[in-house]
Amino acid sequence: MPSGADPCQSPEPADPPRPPAKPAAQSPMKLTALQLLLWHSALWMVQEATPLGPASSLPQSFLLKCLEQVRKVQADGAALQERLCATHKLCHPEELMLLGHALGIPQAPLSSCSSQTLQLMGCLHQLHSGLSLYQHLLQALAGISPELAPTLDMLQLDVTDFAISIWQQMEDLGLAPAVPPTQATMPTFTSAFQRRAGGTLVASNLRSFLEVAHRALRHFAKP
Repeated sequence: MPSGADPCQSPEPADPPRPPAKPAAQSPMKLTALQLLLWHSALWMVQEATPLGPASSLPQSFLLKCLEQVRKVQADGAALQERLCATHKLCHPEELMLLGHALGIPQAPLSSCSSQTLQLMGCLHQLHSGLSLYQHLLQALAGISPELAPTLDMLQLDVTDFAISIWQQMEDLGLAPAVPPTQATMPTFTSAFQRRAGGTLVASNLRSFLEVAHRALRHFAKP
């Protein structure tokens, strides 16, 4: 004990605990409220972006007809590819992609029919526009070869019928555009080989297009 210190003197009391600062106490509450606000905003946005219900918008008879037309066009496209492979040895479409770019063969988008962004109005518009594009591409392949002409004619006819079905349904729903969409520039084939190579690519692209269309139509057909 230090000299001079009073042994009976009580030790000095410790400083009292400081009350928590108000901002620190309110911060978690503010954060929770902000999170709830953001959550409700995100939920509202998701609800607004939800695609239209198929059962209330598209008749089942139309959907079943379209699914059958998809299968028919897919079979026609497969037949054209098989004939080109067997007769002209054009069996690998991936090897012709560079030629496809050189020829300027366009592809039809179906972003509004994908599983992530499925939208009724946008999907119908892209389906019709895409089918119209393939109508013109198949017309550009005219004269591909005498042995392939019947197969090409059948494919073109079935694509046209499918496009008409989509257009008629759009008219029934009041979704048909007043002005037809601008058509892409069609490739010019200057030789029989270019037409056959183009036929392989067009048939391959059309089948990929129809795979997406088929999934969208099946979704719309769900009860």
